[in-house]
Amino acid sequence: MPMEIINPISYRKWNDLILEGHRGAFFNSANWARVLAESYGYEPIYFSIVERGRLSAMIPVMGIRSILTGRRGVSLPFTDYCEPIFLDDGYRKLSMEFVKEYGKRRGWRYIEFRGNDYIADDMTCFNSYVGHTLDLCADEDELLSGMRSCMRKNIGKALRMGAKAEISTSLESLGEFYRLHCVTRKRHGLPPQPFHFFGKIHEHMIEKGLGMVILASYGDRYVAGGVFFQFGESAIHKYTALDMRFQEMRPVNLIIWEAIRHYAKSGYKTLCMGRTDQDATGLRWFKTAWGAKEHVIRYFRYDPKSGSYAGPSSPMSKRLCVVFNGMPLPLLKVAGKLLYRHVG
Repeated sequence: MPMEIINPISYRKWNDLILEGHRGAFFNSANWARVLAESYGYEPIYFSIVERGRLSAMIPVMGIRSILTGRRGVSLPFTDYCEPIFLDDGYRKLSMEFVKEYGKRRGWRYIEFRGNDYIADDMTCFNSYVGHTLDLCADEDELLSGMRSCMRKNIGKALRMGAKAEISTSLESLGEFYRLHCVTRKRHGLPPQPFHFFGKIHEHMIEKGLGMVILASYGDRYVAGGVFFQFGESAIHKYTALDMRFQEMRPVNLIIWEAIRHYAKSGYKTLCMGRTDQDATGLRWFKTAWGAKEHVIRYFRYDPKSGSYAGPSSPMSKRLCVVFNGMPLPLLKVAGKLLYRHVG
């Protein structure tokens, strides 16, 4: 069966294909493809083999054209990981060769694959991170006992100090999260994504029952927030934001616990806690303290012109983070609006 290029946005029942056999993940969905395409003008190019109504192979790619960073294919931009679908190794080899040749014809500078299943285990990766996945197949008492005692204490501390957590799907709640998100990104020395991007998340995911916002409040003030996605039997914690003046109240702990309780009661099997840098030991400890299992996420970057894979990359310059950190927030928002479509 020949490989074809599919646009999942216009392909009827694409999500059903992805979910068949519980192989698919949220980032392979048509909804996420629509968010990326409409937010930044990327071209969905999903290399697929469909046999008798079943997806035998699939590599999701967004084609990016930028006057700053050139033409390239990424699987997928602004995505922690995006595993392909292959029924067996024969499909993997066929699909990868097809994508490489396609990228060469299109003049792509490189093709970036974000996931472990694209390349053989002995291949040098371009970058690597760690992911954390929490098993939700337990009742509330078991979930509590599965986390470290400090996490239980911090949840209790947040409640005793008067913090409250609420689940919402409104655009207004996403706006409150975005306010906190902008301040958090500035603290980390990074521009925030434009609100247009989050508006597309609301339109194509949250309004479609594939996401939610959880806000932590203290009195009449929102002090922390999280954005979560759900698809099939899995949930994902994608974004976190915090007003550092209320850190000692541990509102983020309360938000995560509310998400765990909600998804467990709703029948979801796992909660993915996102991508973490290898050297972020504190954040890694925080995620494993919930009882989450740690695993490596590998990124590969292929150069169609030379026919070779790139070696390990250098981390983003700390000087650049210092520059962004020193910018006034309105200017930082402008930088995010101008730059993000070029760096996906």
